[in-house]
Amino acid sequence: MKLAILNGPNLNMLGSRDPKLYGHETLDDVRALCQVQCDIHGFTLDFFQSNHEGALVDKIQQSRDAAALIINAGAYTHTSIAIHDALEILQCPIIELHLSNIHARESFRHHSFISKQATALIVGLGAKGYGRAVDAAADLIAQS
Repeated sequence: MKLAILNGPNLNMLGSRDPKLYGHETLDDVRALCQVQCDIHGFTLDFFQSNHEGALVDKIQQSRDAAALIINAGAYTHTSIAIHDALEILQCPIIELHLSNIHARESFRHHSFISKQATALIVGLGAKGYGRAVDAAADLIAQS
């Protein structure tokens, strides 16, 4: 079973971008953490990052065969109807993920175009949230 994990803009800068808010782990560290959890659950990991909205939409469309999808769309969470519409096509569990608690931040971050399409939401756990999201995806797949 394939587990797709999509990361949006600026997540390639993890580790150097505001470590007090986002932590010291790099995106490679996050990928490694996800790989360990995927191995535990028997998933094949499809890990992707782009700063470009259209590339994320393309990857969502290419993930129709995934058993589940985890998405940290970064700032596109709050702006992208295109990502919302692409997620609507999927028939698998979708987990929306954020390193920080977006609800405790600036008011423009309180609205998510992704949440309506999401099966579950994980916020504020830093990089550890990715591991929890993989575990949650396994639970959601088992329930379906």
